[in-house]
Amino acid sequence: MSSNKDQRIGVFMDIQNLYHSAKNLYGAKVNFPQLLKHVAANRQLIRAIGYVVKSDVSLNEASFFEALEKAGIELRMKDLQIFPGGMKKADWDVGLAVDAIRLAPSLDVAVIVSGDGDFVPLVNYLKWAKGCKVEIASFSRTTSAKLRELADEHVNVEDIPNIFIRDNRRKKGK
Repeated sequence: MSSNKDQRIGVFMDIQNLYHSAKNLYGAKVNFPQLLKHVAANRQLIRAIGYVVKSDVSLNEASFFEALEKAGIELRMKDLQIFPGGMKKADWDVGLAVDAIRLAPSLDVAVIVSGDGDFVPLVNYLKWAKGCKVEIASFSRTTSAKLRELADEHVNVEDIPNIFIRDNRRKKGK
């Protein structure tokens, strides 16, 4: 990662995207404090914002959110929407984009932690209209090719040391 300590950065984390990718691809959880430390790379962190969806009121979810906040990640939360017929909607794409655009004048680098191709217009806007360098951090297998191509830099999350937290409790019973 090419960086210098004078760069002002904002980190915008699509928590649900990473959480589900890690679970489905690797059967693991993401070490979000380690992820933030890696993408910040000793630069001036202006804001780190994580976007989460509350799906239930379980103790696990509450403690997960608390751990994110203790790691220095400011959370934006919304409730899971369940429509008649059972369809569920839970995305923060517009909220993440609005925050990134709003904070862009205070940043040299915007780090978008998501592989979602819906962020292609945001990357274009931040680079060409706001003059920000844009870095993407995501799992390589679930990253939009166009998003990777447009980014000034792409970090493969799976290559970050100590990025996974494995649940050893499941293995004891086997």
